[in-house]
Amino acid sequence: MTEPFEIDSLTLKERLDGENPPAVLDVREPWELEIASIEGALSIPLGELTGRATELPRDRPLAVMCHHGGRSAQATAWLRNQGFDRATNVAGGIDAWARTIDPTLSRY
Repeated sequence: MTEPFEIDSLTLKERLDGENPPAVLDVREPWELEIASIEGALSIPLGELTGRATELPRDRPLAVMCHHGGRSAQATAWLRNQGFDRATNVAGGIDAWARTIDPTLSRY
């Protein structure tokens, strides 16, 4: 089953709390992860994704995020072209997550 191209942070939270939660792929840079991140997320900066895609699970949905959603949209499109049909962009990225789900996270 193909996932929608994009979901919001509330939908991601519901999916993470549900059965068969997605793997979260954060494509931001390491310095950005030090400011705010989702616990358990896989970290592969966008610039390294093409060389590291084999590290990603293919047996479960993949929620892709960045700071505001631009880099993760690029990553999601690329991943879908590589056969990751269950890759989904998280609209608004970690900034939306911090605003709507976890206000304890730092914003930048």
